[in-house]
Amino acid sequence: MIGIGFDIHRLARNRKLVIGGVRIKYDKGLLGHSDADVLLHALIDAILGAAKAGDIGDMFPDTDPAYKDISSAELLKRALKSVGRRKPKEVDSIIFAQAPKLGRHKKAIGRNIARLLGIRPGLVNVKAKTMEGLGPIGGKNAIAALVLVVI
Repeated sequence: MIGIGFDIHRLARNRKLVIGGVRIKYDKGLLGHSDADVLLHALIDAILGAAKAGDIGDMFPDTDPAYKDISSAELLKRALKSVGRRKPKEVDSIIFAQAPKLGRHKKAIGRNIARLLGIRPGLVNVKAKTMEGLGPIGGKNAIAALVLVVI
């Protein structure tokens, strides 16, 4: 089964930037109810979609104070538990960010996602793309992620 997930968050001052569970040094971070890790949020949606189990908003509503500032790695752990044996076998992902440049972080992000999923790092692919200066991402106001999983 295949699942697809997408997420986007605004960049804001006084926030830590966490992508794929990896802390990235930057003067802004992603704004959201949790730690706003766009890549893990898209991964959770892809897993839930492949398992026909709804989406991240159904499972972890941003209106619930229990999820305020929670680590997206913890949300992923809970989502994986909810789908039982239907876990990802392969992951392909794209992070859309004009800034910061993520090329040097892709391997660490991929290894961390593999660790969180309990699969070999070679089964996780992480790509990073800019938006050529277009739109909110190109204007350095947001970061987005798209993930495809096979379970």
